[in-house]
Amino acid sequence: MATVSPSWAYALQLPHDPRAPGIARATLRTVLAAHDLAHLTATAELLASELLTNAHLHTKGPYILRLLSNEPDRLRVAVWDTDPRVPAGFREKGALAAVPPDDAEGGRGLHLVQACADAWGVSVLRELGASKGGKLLWAECGRTGVSG
Repeated sequence: MATVSPSWAYALQLPHDPRAPGIARATLRTVLAAHDLAHLTATAELLASELLTNAHLHTKGPYILRLLSNEPDRLRVAVWDTDPRVPAGFREKGALAAVPPDDAEGGRGLHLVQACADAWGVSVLRELGASKGGKLLWAECGRTGVSG
């Protein structure tokens, strides 16, 4: 008889501190190990790292890492921050982020997210009273994690 894993979600509020993304990645690894999803660690950690770094570099306030699993062997990694501006690569569904020039020091993060995620997207949170505003960038990964 097949068993169905119940869905679960975790949220970790992070201060605008340069140590926060590393703490969030360590938490992610712990959560995946606890839910027998260690095979997703490499992909999930890359996705989380890029989304967390984006929030840290481009906002001034706190941000939140959210981990959600509604299906067995599937994970949604999301990062909420206070800035409602959507990065260029996430503005249009299906539009890939532009790859920066070879000599650029940055700008590859969201391109990596789009290349490694099974699905990705953004929600801009503007309804008064419904949230604190800002945006939620998310990416999903499943059975086929990046081999490490």
